[in-house]
Amino acid sequence: MSAVPDHPRDPFGWNVVIALVFAALSLVRLTVPGEPYFDEIHYLPAARAVLELDVAMNVEHPPLAKQVIALGIWLFGDGPFGWRFPSVMFGTLALFASMRAIWFVNRTRLASMLTGLFVGTNFLLFVHARIAMLDVFMVGFLMLALWMLAGAVRENETGRGRLIICGVALGCAMASKWNAIPLAVLPGLAFLAARWKAERRRLLVSRRGWPVAGISLLEAGLWLGLLPLAVYALTFWPFLYWDLEGSDARGLFALHGYMLSLQTQVPEPHPYQSAWWQWIANSRAIWYLYEDVDGAMRGVMLIGNPVTMWFGLIAMSWCGWAAWTQHRRDCAAVLVLYVASLALWVVAPKAVQFYFHYFLPGMFVSAALALGVEQLWERGERLIPWAMILGASACFIYWFPILTAAPLSDGQDFLKWAWFDSWR
Repeated sequence: MSAVPDHPRDPFGWNVVIALVFAALSLVRLTVPGEPYFDEIHYLPAARAVLELDVAMNVEHPPLAKQVIALGIWLFGDGPFGWRFPSVMFGTLALFASMRAIWFVNRTRLASMLTGLFVGTNFLLFVHARIAMLDVFMVGFLMLALWMLAGAVRENETGRGRLIICGVALGCAMASKWNAIPLAVLPGLAFLAARWKAERRRLLVSRRGWPVAGISLLEAGLWLGLLPLAVYALTFWPFLYWDLEGSDARGLFALHGYMLSLQTQVPEPHPYQSAWWQWIANSRAIWYLYEDVDGAMRGVMLIGNPVTMWFGLIAMSWCGWAAWTQHRRDCAAVLVLYVASLALWVVAPKAVQFYFHYFLPGMFVSAALALGVEQLWERGERLIPWAMILGASACFIYWFPILTAAPLSDGQDFLKWAWFDSWR
């Protein structure tokens, strides 16, 4: 007799619980400090400019993330909660979407829940879910796009609707920050490569075969190519009303030339600047805050969770091996996304770079660790999986005061977390 087919249960409920716990923790001391800190000093005036529609500010970045921050200010007031609550929402979205994407691509409950654990405690997502910066909006939209894409491939009957949402999310990601562009082109290229391999005749119009049956290459190009560009362009509507100081750029193309010139200008060196190989090694921290504020000495440190970032590199290497030898598409996807998101910073003509540019690659390192730990667990291993789970959780608990601007006892307290000189 044939074996009973395996139908793993969807961990949707657990995904919701993990996301809600993350959101609740993100709200701890969300309004501390009560004044703008780190790059909030650039993005909050730009968000207010959206509400005033007078003079454009922070023109070097596309406008959507600043519009979302402006919506938070409009809804909840021009104060710390209004500035940062949209980041909490998009950080939670990024976490939930990453769990759903892994579920659809891997179909393993444990891998999905481990993704929630390792992504939620990797420090990068948590810190950016509590500050009014642009990165968390870009990451939230990208994770939503990957969730929808994976769902379309897994459940072809929902493919068209999911691909439309994916296309909208890709456009919104690019309109939040240009870092998303290398990943935004991948879904369309992947669809093209898959259909090219599967169907050489009637390539453009055939609706048969992987990755999404019922969707032709032409239609996929509409949802994954033209739609993202249209959504991206629509987010520039405030420029119809803004005065653009310092430039006579007219039209969308001229505006982008001006934006690119601002992105590639050479600023003064910054004490926290770093290079991509330091991000991989998790060797250069940024202190978003360390001063006497709101009645106490407080700090916010950005570094990757040591367990997740270091052991995640081993897991990423395993993903490459598994993709090559076992043809595992989940591992191949995580590896390609990691390389694409990191490669941008290897070749980007941006003179001064920072560890927060590793935010997006760090999401995929966390996912790789989840896939690796799940594989060990399925093989009957328990020591290493529990070491990774408890180690990442313990680091998150230990760092929690310095991730949430808790009051510190004195000015030297940072040494508890700054283990190396490069973390100071």
